[in-house]
Amino acid sequence: MASRIMATGLAPGRAFHVAEVVEDRLRHLGDAGISLEDLTELVVEVLGHEVGQRYALSFSRWQLLTKLDRPLVVLLGGATGVGKSTIATMLANRLGITRVIPTDAIREVMRSMFSKEIMPTIHTSSFDAARLLRHPLPRSADPVLIGFGEQASAVAVGVEALISRAAEEGTDLILEGAHLVPGFIDGTQFTGRAVVVSLVVTVDDEDLHRSHFLIRAHDVRNRPSERYLDYFDNIRKQQKYIKSLALEHEVPIVQSDNLDATLTRVIDLVFNQAIESVPQDAVPDTVASKQGAR
Repeated sequence: MASRIMATGLAPGRAFHVAEVVEDRLRHLGDAGISLEDLTELVVEVLGHEVGQRYALSFSRWQLLTKLDRPLVVLLGGATGVGKSTIATMLANRLGITRVIPTDAIREVMRSMFSKEIMPTIHTSSFDAARLLRHPLPRSADPVLIGFGEQASAVAVGVEALISRAAEEGTDLILEGAHLVPGFIDGTQFTGRAVVVSLVVTVDDEDLHRSHFLIRAHDVRNRPSERYLDYFDNIRKQQKYIKSLALEHEVPIVQSDNLDATLTRVIDLVFNQAIESVPQDAVPDTVASKQGAR
């Protein structure tokens, strides 16, 4: 229950407090069971009393996603080191989604299927793909972006296959990775089969972005920061490229400077895009008017 409540943007400590209050109220009811609808009403009531109507309304809004007749697929893109993996993991926990797949995993599978001679650019990191380009480039072309584009285009094939499988199985899915570049994946082909929500995460402050690699090297084994910092200029160039495509294709951009604030913004954007797929007769008037105001 605390995890469900945290989808409203409420901090974990306060969410657990609300869940405990709900539990106490259930004990005092003395009944052997309660319907899901009545439980939802109880949670909304407790939220309004304990932390305010804003969170009560947010909880009501999130329950509407259970009325989706298609799986929810979230594509979380952005350059290396902006915090996509952390955000994706926390988002999955808040939304109760059990399947989170990084595009690096897709690239690893493709590496085993296609040799370096057949598909060279997938055999290195996204920010280092330029060195494996085999064909001469025009003088005006940027090899960093050409190499990255080739790799993203190849991985997009695997991404679309995973979305298609999720649509067939009716399974919610979060995909995250630098290869989720706006314009490289055609989400319209899944219209009517899945609700595909695309977002791009960025870190505009260079020093903050650089510090993410130092933190990652400390927290994760076998992820030394030196290689990332050596290619930091390439990574920043890729971020600029991804942002320009996000603007061109009207994909929301989320600035990642504070984890809690970023996650709240991501949750709001996911809801606002997904709710468009919920039948309007299933949307309560209070929620619909709030949605219209947004």
